[in-house]
Amino acid sequence: MLDFFTFTHFKKSPSLLHAVTTKSNDLPYTFSLALHTGEDADNIIANRKRLSSLLQSNELLHYIVADQTHSDNIKIITQKETKGWKSLSDAIEDCDALITDLKGVMLNILTADCVPILLYDEKKEVVAAVHAGWKGTKAQIASKTVQKMVETYGSDPKDIIAGVAPSIGRCCYEVGEEVAAHFSNMPEGFTPKGEKYMLDLPLINKQQLLDAGLQEKNIEMSHVCTACHVERFFSYRKEKGCSGRFMSMISMKNSKR
Repeated sequence: MLDFFTFTHFKKSPSLLHAVTTKSNDLPYTFSLALHTGEDADNIIANRKRLSSLLQSNELLHYIVADQTHSDNIKIITQKETKGWKSLSDAIEDCDALITDLKGVMLNILTADCVPILLYDEKKEVVAAVHAGWKGTKAQIASKTVQKMVETYGSDPKDIIAGVAPSIGRCCYEVGEEVAAHFSNMPEGFTPKGEKYMLDLPLINKQQLLDAGLQEKNIEMSHVCTACHVERFFSYRKEKGCSGRFMSMISMKNSKR
């Protein structure tokens, strides 16, 4: 039986569809949804078809998947078409954040520890999905995505609500000084542990969203560590290089029924 992680404040909007997928032991590759990690593509596509059948109800959805490269590259989706869903060949190239104002277009982020961030401006009717590993967080991809929503669609950051989905937490994300040094301007974002540091990427991304103008009440944190909850979410660290990925997804419905 498939279940999803969802955000309370997103569920309050009748025009929004969102989900964060979880593992399922009775499906191929524990319900991994990644085409780029070497598994049999037919099985992964079958997993994706199962997912879309659960989400679509009476809606025709177009799915957008990017070739994520830990960059700060942002793509505005302006056409109702499916990209990267059935094949890697037409995925959005070299991109780690997706934005659209098109209804019926599902934006998707694949992760197994990195921070997935979903954004929704109900007033301007714009959604975004962001992939923030430590490199993307260093490059401030979350705040840059908000700024792109402001520039492109006239969004007011105070109207944007955010969901920071399950990702590796400070409890489990040990990094060296060479990584922690990039976040020295936010000492509350890490805890020294001997010669290493425990890095809190979800908290740092929350602060970047606040700095971009979002209101704290509009940022919902999952407070779920993928490494602590590896029975439910893929964790690259905990599983010592797993190939599985779960998906964080957001779309505006074609109708508000």
